[in-house]
Amino acid sequence: MKVQMGKHELEMNSENLTELRSSNDILNNIQALRERFKEDGYLLIRNFHERNKVLEARNDLLEKLQQMGRLDPKSPIEKGIIGPEGKDATFMGFSEKLKKDIPAVVELSESDRVMSFFNQFLGDETLTFDFKWTRAVGNGGNTGAHYDNVYMGRGTKNLYTVWTPLGDVPLEQGPLVVCLGSQHFEQVKNTYGKMDVDRDNVEGGWLTDDPYEIVETFGGKWATTSFKAGDAIIFGMFLLHGSLNNMTNRYRLSMDTRYQLKSEPVDERWFGKNAKGHYAWGKGKVKTITEARKEWGI
Repeated sequence: MKVQMGKHELEMNSENLTELRSSNDILNNIQALRERFKEDGYLLIRNFHERNKVLEARNDLLEKLQQMGRLDPKSPIEKGIIGPEGKDATFMGFSEKLKKDIPAVVELSESDRVMSFFNQFLGDETLTFDFKWTRAVGNGGNTGAHYDNVYMGRGTKNLYTVWTPLGDVPLEQGPLVVCLGSQHFEQVKNTYGKMDVDRDNVEGGWLTDDPYEIVETFGGKWATTSFKAGDAIIFGMFLLHGSLNNMTNRYRLSMDTRYQLKSEPVDERWFGKNAKGHYAWGKGKVKTITEARKEWGI
């Protein structure tokens, strides 16, 4: 099967794109999960969330999209058919605000099931960012290759992202894609990986939108899978990832949430009612990623 990432076509189960490995076989063995995470750079867990809770979150998000006029008025809301304007929608904000608009999304990200997993996986009490990222990606939309550290790297480096599809997401709808082995790209980690978008004001924050450039220049291999409602993938701050293009007429709905040990330093931009979030990125003189990469020598 052929899929798209940006302007580039990839063949599933080829030398450039393979299937993600599920970790459900070791789900009851915390030490094995830690070793798997160290080896693979991610954990794909099927049924990480309760499916019915994910579908509740999906319904909240679809209702919000309908209120905004983003859905096709002639189609049932539950199908999530993209409206005539075809616009993406991103619902980024702090828990208190989002609870008013999409409450089931916040509840899903802060559920006892999720927090209990991270308490066990990290070995102590954990917390999650107050700020949540929820996305509705339209036809043709995708995300280029990036490390999360460039957006939220002022606290602990032992920070974990959970990418949760809000509904079933087959390959053609643009699921997350990761670059296997990219957590070991030391040259990239020590240059691009140390960037801070608010401090350095680099346009976009993506390293590249060309998946072939990554594997040809630095190595690795891309991997993805079809997701079902309830599935999730967990990864750290230094795993290159992006998404495939959504090639359908339905919104790809997903959320990104972050977790860490309560005892470790936090990035103050993402906590509290008055936290500032990204406060300087995109303002004033902006540097292109091409200019930045030339300076870094990558």
